[in-house]
Amino acid sequence: MERPSPQSLLTELGLGPRLTIYLGSTPGAGKTHRLLTDAIGQQQARRRVAIGWIETKDRPDLDALAARLPVIPPRRFGAFEDFDLETALRSDFETIVLDELAHANPEGAPNVKRWQDALALRAAGKSVLGAFNVQHLETVAPVAERILGFPVRELVPLSFLKAADTVVALDVSPSILESRLRDGRIVRPEDIERAYAGAFKPQNLELLRELLLRTIDGLTIPVVAPARTSAALAVITPGFDAERYLRRLAGLTDALDLALETTSLGAIDPETYLDARLAVDASRVDPPAKLDRGELDAVRAALIAIPNGELAAKILMRPVDRDIYVVDPSRPAIVRAPEGARHPYGHVVGDRMKLGYGKLIIFLGSVAGSGKTYAMLDRAQQLRDEGVDVVAALVETHGRAETAAKLEGLERLARLPNGELDREALLQRRPQTALIDELAHTNAAGSPYAKRYDDVINVLRAGISVMTTLNVQHLEGLGDAVERITGTRVRETVPDAILEVADELIFIDVAPDVLRQRLREGKIYPRERIDAALSNFFKTEHLAALRELAIREVLHARLQRRHARPFGRIVVGVLPRERDVALIERMGRLAGRLDVDLRVVTILKPGDDAPHAVVDALARTARKARGSFLSDRGDDAAQRLVAIAEPQDVIAVESPRGPRRLFGGKASFASRVLKAGAKELLVLAPRAASVTSEPSE
Repeated sequence: MERPSPQSLLTELGLGPRLTIYLGSTPGAGKTHRLLTDAIGQQQARRRVAIGWIETKDRPDLDALAARLPVIPPRRFGAFEDFDLETALRSDFETIVLDELAHANPEGAPNVKRWQDALALRAAGKSVLGAFNVQHLETVAPVAERILGFPVRELVPLSFLKAADTVVALDVSPSILESRLRDGRIVRPEDIERAYAGAFKPQNLELLRELLLRTIDGLTIPVVAPARTSAALAVITPGFDAERYLRRLAGLTDALDLALETTSLGAIDPETYLDARLAVDASRVDPPAKLDRGELDAVRAALIAIPNGELAAKILMRPVDRDIYVVDPSRPAIVRAPEGARHPYGHVVGDRMKLGYGKLIIFLGSVAGSGKTYAMLDRAQQLRDEGVDVVAALVETHGRAETAAKLEGLERLARLPNGELDREALLQRRPQTALIDELAHTNAAGSPYAKRYDDVINVLRAGISVMTTLNVQHLEGLGDAVERITGTRVRETVPDAILEVADELIFIDVAPDVLRQRLREGKIYPRERIDAALSNFFKTEHLAALRELAIREVLHARLQRRHARPFGRIVVGVLPRERDVALIERMGRLAGRLDVDLRVVTILKPGDDAPHAVVDALARTARKARGSFLSDRGDDAAQRLVAIAEPQDVIAVESPRGPRRLFGGKASFASRVLKAGAKELLVLAPRAASVTSEPSE
């Protein structure tokens, strides 16, 4: 493999100057906000940061952020003021914020273009946070002009984008951009209708977004921060520490792959509220209509976090159609390690540091057909050309000619008669690097290991490096997110911890319409399966959402970011019924993502009996989820469940499935648990009884 240069190592470790570019599909994508929030983050990390040039467009939220940073005074060029490169170079600031990189500098400036100023700053040892929209890229401008109907004057060369250390693509859906436009956050109020009828037509926004995705797809190592397909809403009310509250919620929303949005009810100090949001990179939305009455129809979120109190009681008076987290805002975050060992590969994480342990490289894709195997083979060919001993131990081409062509010249090992990996032959051959495709694959009955990832771990222990492939939906902890987004339940999974075992995670990014075109061309599934796939799992919105999930996982793995745990243990109350097996599995996945303990409790009244087979199934499922199981008795199940929970626990129950009764209806179990004194309660919206299975390649 190529040996990195000392400068690239310094840059990767954050010790050298970095050029970070925030690339948007259109004005309003959030570039300036991201520039400022990341700059403030660096400032809080004790870096010397200053604004070189920023365009807040008189938006109060951007002005408030900009006011927290020092500014390099602009230089006057005739009748205009502009960025003063020479003053920035002489300053002792380590990072310079430089908006509108496509801007043409005035006559007399050291460089013709602002993007050239950015390169000059990095060459002088200063980091740059800069931004521009994708239509200004020279390779994109001709197409963008046809979409927009007017010429794009200021251009940025593609070589500049490729020269960046990090490119963050702000992938925002057209619906969100339309909302921002209507709210007056992009153009002046008098220009809104004209913008909506022109550049901001939904079809134009979709095309520009696709240009952005294609551009990122063409970069060597894209590091992107996409728009989130779903969100959690945290309700802030007076009388508690909002920042501590949001920090706890960030741990939960991160595990559920939800964006954290906030809204406030009541008199909240604006500066305190802003600081709390910035601490966890949360956004603000206006209070949804009738939320203060406990009605959720106007709330656009998959999870709603509500402080324990009157509002929470109002909401739980009726069945809910999304998850509700009733929070004790005074409770601190959990910093201790859980008592139970939930990390299935903790020993492997330690072993891989030992001398002679093979390296694991995972090519991660969003869905079948994204090009993972092709990319893996392409890398293998490069290694072979460099003299590395590479063997294709098991590679699935799925009949794709381009993939099969990439196998040419590589040594291939024969498979076992049942088609599985011949692990013993591989260990005997002992190459430097082995290609083992489809990490989540379930081995044939009778194999030494049930799953292929256990074969891979065994090969790594033998000192052989492994390159493998994985689709994001096969990560065990993402099962709920994938089901929520696509309506599909993935059967073959790998523990999330496998990403911690990986020495390198390479994201193979591809735009949804490119995937759909590959599908139409028969490059993913046989012809007879194409139409069904296009109308189900391969819907454009599903592909975009899966891409977003994959990008988040890559970012989490690279940044190794860990939010504080919101609670110490999940105590889930279940009834002795078969359908609650799925609820236990769901809570087991959440406990695994959060690295907290799980306890499953069923409570019967004295004298009542439950089918032994059902109770045994619940207990087995709890143990399989690495949790404990308790069957208890009590006259009031809600009170007994609250008594069993410990101070740092959250009680989890499922919301009723039936409609609300208008007269004489019995209070829901969630309401009874809250009334019985539960400090924290996670009320789960019932999942659809019928879901489809993910198509296999």
